[in-house]
Amino acid sequence: MAKARQSAGRTGRPKQATDEYPFQDPHARDDAGARLLEKAIGREVRAFREKLGMTITELAKASGLSAGMLSKIENGGTSPSLASLQALSRALHVPVTALMRTFEETHSATFVKSGQGLEIERRGTRAGHQYNLLGHLPTGPLVVEPYLITLSAESDVFPVFQHAGTEFIYMLEGEVTYRHGNRTYRLLPGDSLYFDADAPHGPEELNSLPIVFLSVISYVRS
Repeated sequence: MAKARQSAGRTGRPKQATDEYPFQDPHARDDAGARLLEKAIGREVRAFREKLGMTITELAKASGLSAGMLSKIENGGTSPSLASLQALSRALHVPVTALMRTFEETHSATFVKSGQGLEIERRGTRAGHQYNLLGHLPTGPLVVEPYLITLSAESDVFPVFQHAGTEFIYMLEGEVTYRHGNRTYRLLPGDSLYFDADAPHGPEELNSLPIVFLSVISYVRS
């Protein structure tokens, strides 16, 4: 049996972990989360200070903190007390919550397993055009919609699409003659096309089937 690193004796000292029976301090803080918060606060303090054109020494004097402590806060090296945050917020003329805003922001992500994209029917879609939406974020001023598009022998030819924003196409499989405005492009695997989606566009000739390409449409959210 492994020897205990420190055992409890009659002195009443707490028993410490052994190799076989490790334990965690129930009062220990979540170091990972705390470090993220410390770094977020530090970034905001530095950003507001620089926006005001203040030096560390000037902000330290205005807030009543030492320059060394302020430097540690800006570098995410220490967790400032509520009193320190209040002093900094007064000196920087911002609310305390502004010093933690980047930590509290919600950042979304969409993960789609291979073959599990949401199959949808977009406005203007013709028969046989299979659209699989690969991701979507519901917030933000810019909408970005990535689609995996498959054209088969059942797909209509000469479809013409028009919509707001821009579109990027990247060919994965097959060969297609793609029209944009008054020009056509012969697209093979590895080719890409980026264009203003307000102009009429779409596959004009399905040269080699099946045709698979990635289409990324972006536009400003209305």
